Amino acid sequence: MVVISRLPLLELATFSLIVAVLILSFLSLAFILHFRQKCLASPPLLRFSSLWTVRILLISSASLWSVSQLIPIFRGDPFLCQLHVTLSLGFLEPSILLTLLFLLNSSTKPPPCAARLFSAVLLSCLPMLILQTFFVFFSPFHDSLPELFTRSSYTSGEGPSETTVCTYPLMSTIMFGFFAMIFWMGFALSCYKIIRIVINKGLLLRTHVIALGVLVPLPFEVMLLVLDVLCIPGTPAHSGVAFGVFLCTLIPAVAGEGILVIRPIVDALAAGGDCCMWKPGGDEHGGSMGMATAAIMEEDGSDAILNRVA
Repeated sequence: MVVISRLPLLELATFSLIVAVLILSFLSLAFILHFRQKCLASPPLLRFSSLWTVRILLISSASLWSVSQLIPIFRGDPFLCQLHVTLSLGFLEPSILLTLLFLLNSSTKPPPCAARLFSAVLLSCLPMLILQTFFVFFSPFHDSLPELFTRSSYTSGEGPSETTVCTYPLMSTIMFGFFAMIFWMGFALSCYKIIRIVINKGLLLRTHVIALGVLVPLPFEVMLLVLDVLCIPGTPAHSGVAFGVFLCTLIPAVAGEGILVIRPIVDALAAGGDCCMWKPGGDEHGGSMGMATAAIMEEDGSDAILNRVA
């Protein structure tokens, strides 16, 4: 607690938001598992939970990403900074974004195989992870390129006063920027397709929110990553830019968990009435209540975009 109390204001805010994301992720996981249990007890609801493993992947990626953001706060050694860049830009953030994209795409198609979708997300992240790992840890261009292209940390001071500040190499930023550009176009197209077919006002609002929560922060993040390279590490300007990069990933993760996980499950539990109450014991009326829940959701149009809730 003494170490945390001595953190600068922006880093203290970052730490607080990390804790908030972890709490939200735990809540989302509890909702998914509870709803999955109710779906297993009521077969007509099983089609609403076919993608529960993919949504757990979204929650896991967001949780691991938030934990990885502790590395820049507590100023680890250069190796930890390299690990932070590789995990953040090479795997965890692409995993969050691609999971959101796959979930949106699956909402307008027949129920996909959850295992296949889960594998597709992980395999799609693999090229970026390999490239980031290669250029951060094993790049043959360290001696031939300017330091800004390969620097993932900056050390100042000597002895007890020595501090290491994590930075983002320009090479990693370029690779992530290329990924972000392709993803942005794909996600915008998916949102456009969904907006064209959705007539329910509530679902239309959710689609606009998730679109804004992803499509707006992503270009800003790329610009801030470029500014991170240009700022002098350890200065207030650099800390502000790093905090901005953190927020630009936080917003899509929180929007995804809230709109694609928690909100639709809450709607399903409310529609299910006593069948979906969180209580131990049997579910004598599970079958009839489950069919009633499915009917309510179909009439409301809720499965037009989130037809497999958890």
